[in-house]
Amino acid sequence: MSQAKWQGVFPAVTTQFHQDLSLDLAATSKHIEALIASGISGLIVAGSLGENQTLEPAEKRALVAEAVKVAAGRIPVLSGVAETSTVAACQYVRDCERLGASGFMVMPAMVYKADGAEAMHHFRRVAAASELPWMLYNNPVGYPVDISPAQFAELADIRNLVALKESSANTRRITELRIEVGNRYQIFVGVDDLALESSILGIDGWVAGSGIAFPTENQYFWELTRAQKWDEARALYQWFYPLLKLDTHVKFVQYIKLAVQETGLGKEWVREPRLALTGQERERVLAIIRHGIENRPTLRGR
Repeated sequence: MSQAKWQGVFPAVTTQFHQDLSLDLAATSKHIEALIASGISGLIVAGSLGENQTLEPAEKRALVAEAVKVAAGRIPVLSGVAETSTVAACQYVRDCERLGASGFMVMPAMVYKADGAEAMHHFRRVAAASELPWMLYNNPVGYPVDISPAQFAELADIRNLVALKESSANTRRITELRIEVGNRYQIFVGVDDLALESSILGIDGWVAGSGIAFPTENQYFWELTRAQKWDEARALYQWFYPLLKLDTHVKFVQYIKLAVQETGLGKEWVREPRLALTGQERERVLAIIRHGIENRPTLRGR
């Protein structure tokens, strides 16, 4: 089994659609190429931002196969795992392994609100279905199952569980996890507008959302945090912050897809039950995005 040590920016990429809402693999591939060119360390397809639950099973597999083809071994390609049953999740990871995926970002089983024992059982069963490495996506805000630091300590015997995406929006968790499990896992921040605060506390990576519309700036900001250039990072963060907050709204998919469209990296079309933004809401979000574009900072050495 690969002893992966994931770190750096692993953006969650949108799934691009044609206007008739059929899968647009060519447009998705174009965006992936732009992200790779920015210097990212890994890629996640079919996550929440990738509209996983609106994709048909065959579409998810086609998306993974295409991402693997485009990446061509340059970076690891992970797939989100958000099935509604444990059996389906196990089958999906086996299929993705055959398609060449490098690993997975595993969510709790969707729809059902599992208790602690059920959630732990689900993660153990999915882990056993493939030897590939994976990260556990902890997002009790969006998916009402919370894996505590003590539970992560219980899961530490799962050898291919190598990372966690911490999206509780509680930065205390980073310190609590380090106290509880040390450096057993690579910790990724999953809330964009806590990226600077989380970096100061000590993280290994960032599952970026809004930054996929601004990949060069996103990567540069991350590199500033790695170099502990906090004054420069804070200055760039102040420009970035309104854009990063697009990731923390219930309509984050629509908001970020609109940003991607405005920067020429994709289209805003989303599948139902999501609907494209209209009226005052669309104008408000466009104003934030366009202000960010108009005031893009000059990046030293870029």
